Amino acid sequence: MNTLLWVLAGFIAYSLLAALLRARGILPEYVRVQGPLTTVHTRRGRELLDRLAAPKRFWRAWSNVGLGIALVIMAGTFVLLVYQAVVILQNPPAPTQVNQPQNFLVIPGVNDFLPLSVAPEILFGLLVGLVVHEGGHGILSRVEGIDVESMGIVLLTILPIGAFVEPSEESQRRADRGGKSRMFAAGVTNNFAVTLVAFALLFGPVIGSITVAPGVAVSGAYAGSPADAAGISGGDRVTAIEGTPVNTTQELDAALLATDAGTVSVELDGERTVSVTRELVVAGSVEGNPANLTVESGTDPIRVTAVNGTAVSTRAGFESAVGDSRFARLDTSAGERTIPVGAYITNVAEDGPLYNATGTTQPLIVSSFNGERITSSTGLQEALDRTAPDQTVAVEVYRDGGFETVQVTLGENPQDGNGFLGVNIFQGTSGLLLTDFGTQEYPAGTYLSLLGGDGGDGGGLGSAFAGSPLQLVYVSLLLPLASVVLGIPNFPGFTGEVINFYQVGGPLGFLGGGVFIVANVLFWTAWINLQLGLFNCIPGYPLDGGRILRTSTEAVVSRLPVDDPHTVVRTITTSIGLTMLASLVLMIFGPTLLG
Repeated sequence: MNTLLWVLAGFIAYSLLAALLRARGILPEYVRVQGPLTTVHTRRGRELLDRLAAPKRFWRAWSNVGLGIALVIMAGTFVLLVYQAVVILQNPPAPTQVNQPQNFLVIPGVNDFLPLSVAPEILFGLLVGLVVHEGGHGILSRVEGIDVESMGIVLLTILPIGAFVEPSEESQRRADRGGKSRMFAAGVTNNFAVTLVAFALLFGPVIGSITVAPGVAVSGAYAGSPADAAGISGGDRVTAIEGTPVNTTQELDAALLATDAGTVSVELDGERTVSVTRELVVAGSVEGNPANLTVESGTDPIRVTAVNGTAVSTRAGFESAVGDSRFARLDTSAGERTIPVGAYITNVAEDGPLYNATGTTQPLIVSSFNGERITSSTGLQEALDRTAPDQTVAVEVYRDGGFETVQVTLGENPQDGNGFLGVNIFQGTSGLLLTDFGTQEYPAGTYLSLLGGDGGDGGGLGSAFAGSPLQLVYVSLLLPLASVVLGIPNFPGFTGEVINFYQVGGPLGFLGGGVFIVANVLFWTAWINLQLGLFNCIPGYPLDGGRILRTSTEAVVSRLPVDDPHTVVRTITTSIGLTMLASLVLMIFGPTLLG
């Protein structure tokens, strides 16, 4: 039984037990149970709300700003959800990890994007979000003269997950529409304020106190590769090869290519040294590669023992054996294969520089670039790094069983300003990931750059997204879903083995490892509060957005010459609410049911 089923079974058992206790009158009146949710009510604390609500002019101005923001978000949410629903109906996408049922539950360890390791930070952020949200409703209730029946906490079974304020329904009916709208908007206003404060602290002194540690961060080693056999695994940092310091993947590749020795000395974390016995393996492959080889994830790699009749054990030996030949005959553990040698292009962007020269978006192999022999993706990238935008170069490509040379006028690479082909390049040679080492890099610098820090030479994708604070917020919100959105591993925060890839200094250096805890708390507090605010702005009852929609609709309809305004209001709000519900269901389940 998987984790989700265990959780559901626990919820059902708790709900049945609570229903039994309530039926027998064992539960006190101030404890109410609805399924796995338990609320504990109290009338204490109302005097505190009255004291907090004393500066009424401030709270009204504060909530008026929040109401305006909420109305804009409500309209934007409505348009976006309806648009997405129409797109899904017209062209259903393939389901992704996001569409799995467990990933709609904000439960660490159950949700694939919320690891158990950050459960305390997520729970803290959720508690803060719910307290300030309900506290906002309570304070504005008293500001607008609305009585508060009770206050309390909300439990998910026995876990506290938030707080609530219960305004009097009779007082709400007597209050004017403006007062009620401000009261309904107060919760999301506070959530957005917490988000801004948390992100400001995170992007400022906290991230400014974190830098990337020396070496190449390792997210893992390919199964059966030399690095795997030597015990190198996720969480390690490769800091030197044969005594040569390395800080980037390019430096690591260069150090390995510089020697054809069968065994190399590898320094890890600047502290310990291991010996890696090299052999040339195919650790990965792209579909449709000319060798017709397939390497499944997690399975042992295919071994390459000879190239053009010459025994090889390293990539340097591979390139030496290939020489100037356009083709290579490989002796592998899966049999003999003959392939054209070059950098494999998986996709050519339409209207990009290479497309303009070849007229195709289909995969092809680049075997020569600007007069340089190209045998791998590394060689092509290095050649591109030596070019400039608008430069015209000769590119030899292999497609449809033959070689041809085209003249390409390069564009500008948005990440580094160098020449740009407008292609996706598969790592390795001719659609095969050939390696004599076998580690997979963790993009530590990229994540730090995406959070507004200094990612150094490893910034990569992060440098391309660097920009305004709003852009930083947008990208940060995507980090827990990075594998789906950005094509890199998900980033849950500075936890576990990931901490080994960073070091602390700067203004908060005196906190030591505590900086990582502060960063995680701020990150998840901001993330969850923004999610709460946006979700509650959806214009559907019983969310705050639905309640604001009702009061706003009443205000408009009251000025129209209609005989039955209540029916008109109900028709409008119910129609919008049902449209929102249908759109949400399509967004969540549409890809699985229709894709």
